[in-house]
Amino acid sequence: MRIYVTHCAAKKDDSLKGTGRQVTPDRLYTAGPTQRFIRRCNGRVVRWAIFSDHYGVWFSNEPREWYGDDVGDPNRVMEPKFWELVGNFDERLQRFDEIYFYYNPGRFHPVYKRLLEEAVLKDRVVRITHLWDIV
Repeated sequence: MRIYVTHCAAKKDDSLKGTGRQVTPDRLYTAGPTQRFIRRCNGRVVRWAIFSDHYGVWFSNEPREWYGDDVGDPNRVMEPKFWELVGNFDERLQRFDEIYFYYNPGRFHPVYKRLLEEAVLKDRVVRITHLWDIV
């Protein structure tokens, strides 16, 4: 079984801030690259998820609350949180044989690079940098 994953973005729908309303990741993240990833996955009818610095692996059909950069900023991920995120990645993606991780090489934060290197599932991860690789 295959899944496509990309990392989260700082740009979110601020109209959800403080409402307690839960939405799926396609509604929360408004950054252009993230939206293009989501549209491509939906258009190809493939499984996808966002890797959130706050929630970890966030599947496309899961509703969650808005969160701010104070808790979801890769520059603020300390060691305990990093290892929690690695564990979350391994646990939540365990059922997938192929994990395609989409990213922009010019904006690939070191915390995501390290996560992919430290994950138990690292041998299942294929890094992709073009939307046309989502098939």
